[in-house]
Amino acid sequence: MTAGEALLRVRGLTRHFPVRGGLLRAVDGLDFEVRAGETLGLVGESGCGKSTTARLLVRLLEPTGGRIEFAGQDISRAGRRALRPLRPQMQIIFQDPYASLNPRHTAGQIIAMPLRVNRITPPGGVRARVRELMELVGLDPEHDNRYPHEFSGGQRQRVGIARALATGPRLVVADEPVSALDVSIQAQVVNLLRRLQRELGLAFVLISHDLAVVRHFCQRIAVMYLGRIVEIGDRDDICRRPQHPYTRALLSAVPDVARRDRAGRIRLAGDVPSPVDPPSGCRFRTRCPSARERCAVQEPALIRRDGGNRATACHFPAGASA
Repeated sequence: MTAGEALLRVRGLTRHFPVRGGLLRAVDGLDFEVRAGETLGLVGESGCGKSTTARLLVRLLEPTGGRIEFAGQDISRAGRRALRPLRPQMQIIFQDPYASLNPRHTAGQIIAMPLRVNRITPPGGVRARVRELMELVGLDPEHDNRYPHEFSGGQRQRVGIARALATGPRLVVADEPVSALDVSIQAQVVNLLRRLQRELGLAFVLISHDLAVVRHFCQRIAVMYLGRIVEIGDRDDICRRPQHPYTRALLSAVPDVARRDRAGRIRLAGDVPSPVDPPSGCRFRTRCPSARERCAVQEPALIRRDGGNRATACHFPAGASA
C-alpha cells in the first residue's frame, strides 16, 4: 500500500452504551478515511465521543454498528484470532502517561511487552530493539531498568510512544497524548510525534480537544459534536474558512488562528446536551447562534458543498445562501 491509499475506512460507526433510561450514544454514525502516511485530527469538546472513537478504531471496544476497514479487511466484528495478525500494525497512545504504564514493570519491560505478546523477535534481539526505541523517542537507553515513577510526565509519555512503535505499526491512534502534560512539555511531545510520523511514514489519528495542537500536527481535521462529525476537510480549509458554526466557535478560542472573526471569541450558550437524549434535528441547534426552524426538524447530512475535500453537516453553512 502506497502513501495516499486509504489505510483506514470508517462507515456508519456507532457505539451505544445501555444506561438507565435509554442508550448513551457516545458515537453515533461516523464516516471518514485515513490514507497511508496521513495525519487526521479528531477534535471537539469533552464528552463528544473522541476517546470512544479512538478505542473503537483499534478494536479495544466492540462497535454497536457500522464498519471499520483496516488495510482492506473488515475488522468490525473480527474475533481475537482474526485480529491477531493485524494488532502489530495498529497501535494506540493513551492520554495518561502514568495510568497507562504498569508501575511494577521497568521501562524496558513495558516497551518490550508488545514484542513478546505478538511473538516478534527483532534482529539483534528484544533488548537491542528496546534500547533503539528509547533512543528514537529521546530517552536514555541506559534507563531501561527504571520504573515509571522514576520518570517525569513527559518522559513517561515517551515510554508510551516507544511502546506503541515497538511492533512497527502503520497506524497510530493518539488519544489526547499531551493533555495531561505541562504546557512547557506539550510542544516537545507534539514535535516528537511529527518527526516520527515523517521518518517512519506513519498514519496518525490524533484525538484532541485543542485545535491549536491539531492544526500544528495534522493534514486533515474532523470536528466532532455529540457523537457525530460536523465538518471534515483539509487543515487550511477548516482553519481559514470554517463553514460550520461549531467549528467557527472552536477556532475563535485559538489566539493564533489566521483570519479569526473580527468579533473575536464566539461564546456558546449552555452546555453540551446529554448523548442519552440528543436534540431533534441538528444536534448543535440548542447552542447555535444561527439556528432556524428547519434545524429543529431536519437533521443535516455531512455533504460536500464546494466540490473540494471538505464536507459540512449544516443547513446554513458560512458562505452559502440560506
